[in-house]
Formats: sequence, C-alpha cells, structure tokens
Amino acid sequence: MKILCIDGGGIRGVFAVSILKALEDEYKQPAGGFFDMIAGTSTGSIIASSLIMGKQMNEVLSGYKAYGKKIFVKQAKVGLFKSVYSDKYLRRFFRKAFGETELSEIKKPLLIPAVDVTHGKPFVHRSNYGHPGNDSLSMKLWDAVLSSCSAPVYFPPNNISNSYLSIDGGLWANNPSLVCITEAMHHFNEELQNIKILSLGTGLQKIDFTIDQDKYWGVKHWLPFKLPSMKVTPKLLDLALHLSSESVTYHCQHLLEGNYLRLNEELGEEMPFDDTTFVDELTMLGKKVYEDRREEIKEFLLT
Repeated sequence: MKILCIDGGGIRGVFAVSILKALEDEYKQPAGGFFDMIAGTSTGSIIASSLIMGKQMNEVLSGYKAYGKKIFVKQAKVGLFKSVYSDKYLRRFFRKAFGETELSEIKKPLLIPAVDVTHGKPFVHRSNYGHPGNDSLSMKLWDAVLSSCSAPVYFPPNNISNSYLSIDGGLWANNPSLVCITEAMHHFNEELQNIKILSLGTGLQKIDFTIDQDKYWGVKHWLPFKLPSMKVTPKLLDLALHLSSESVTYHCQHLLEGNYLRLNEELGEEMPFDDTTFVDELTMLGKKVYEDRREEIKEFLLT
C-alpha cells in the first residue's frame, strides 16, 4: 500500500507543492494517482485534498501565491483579544478550490487530522471508504480542511455545526504518517512490511531561542515582535509543529525502514509559517530537492 503524507507548515506548504509539481512535470500525470491513500495536516490538508480532487499542482501553487498575501493580513497585533488573522480569506480560498463537495462523495482514502478542542481530543476527518464510525461524511471538504488549518492564536477555531470547535491538527499530527500506518493496519489489514510512505515536510527551520540575560521568559520570547511593524512571529507554534513532525519521522523511519521516504530540507534560517516573502525561495528549494532525490522517488513510485 503506497501512501502520501504531507506535513503542516502554513505558507511553507509551497515546498511540498513544488516537489509534487516537479513529479507531475516529469511523469505527465496527476501525482495523486501514484498513491492508495493520501493524508495531509493543516496546509498539508489543502494539498492532499487538491490531489484527491484531481487538481494540478501548478494550479495549487498559483492559489498559494494568490491567496497567501490576503490570508496573512493581520487584524490584531498579538491575538490577546482576537485572532491575529481573520479566516475570511481562508474560507474563500477553500470554498473556491473545493466547491460544495462532501466527504461522502470522495471514495479514495483521504485523512485530515484536526483537534476537537471542545472535548479535548484528536480527530481525523475521513473520506467515504468504509471506516466504521465515520461521523463526518456529511461535512463539506472545504470545512474539514479549514478545521485542520485553524492554528490557535493566529486563526479562530472552526465551528463544526455548533457541536464542537476545531483547531489545527498539527498540534498532535503535524506529520500524519503514524495516523496512516494505524489506518493501513487496522482498517485495511495491511502488514507493516507492505506499507510504503512518501512523507513530504515543509522545511526544517533554525528556530532561534538564544540564551540571554533575561531570566523572565514571557510572550516576547515565545511570540516575539518585529519592529516597527509590531508583527508577532509564531516561534512557539512553529517549534511545536517542528517537534511533532520530527518525532513522528523518527518513529516511522524505525518502523518502516526502507519503506519510509522522507523529503525535507534545511531552510538555513527562520521562515515563519505566515511569512509570504519566502514563497519563491521555497518553490525553488522544492524543485531542487526533487532533482537531487529523483532516483529515490522513482524507485519508490515504480516498485
């Protein structure tokens, strides 16, 4: 069973899109067709859902570029009294991309991790492939994606039919690979040795928490301001997403060994998930990673 898993990471999702675009350019076919199951968390859920819907990655890349600058326009400096960003353009982007398609209409396995913050538990939105107890099939695809993308402090929680509030799935499964291993084994009865995962990261940041003389750590250290714009940098959330992804990567590399292909790359600097100025750089980096690891990718896809 071949599975594609795509990390969360905000605008850095462009890195993963660029890899998939390079794949499509080489093989002249939709990237989603190579996989039996696709999963994505947060920004990864946008990409995963686009693949499931048969969208070309050059179209998705254009969407990131067009909407990124609109989505990450602050409405609050810190988010003490309201979210830093409105979800207005997120909703508009997702509704335009996915229309009124419901999860019940999607037969290919699609998994979108989120968090039911009202009841304090992880949640996975699933498409209609026969998973028992799947109670979110009537949900619109765009609504499930919005649930997974609602990063706390930065975007408001997504209200799910007045039943519960949903926030970013990256808080527990920023790399959804373990979710997919569990699904493959327990729902599809696959043996561990028959599971192959291509895992796409969104870049490895050097998040700087330099030791200084200030012994009292507070908001200014975890969520530092940029002057004079007073824009808050999402260091704490970026750190949490990074740790979530890398811990899952470690476990999956040991569980699947050669059947786990992880594509990620050092960014060399901090690239906050809401900084759209890095889009072109991330696009070029994704293309380079594909070129550098083309033979590994080919072997994964064709064997």
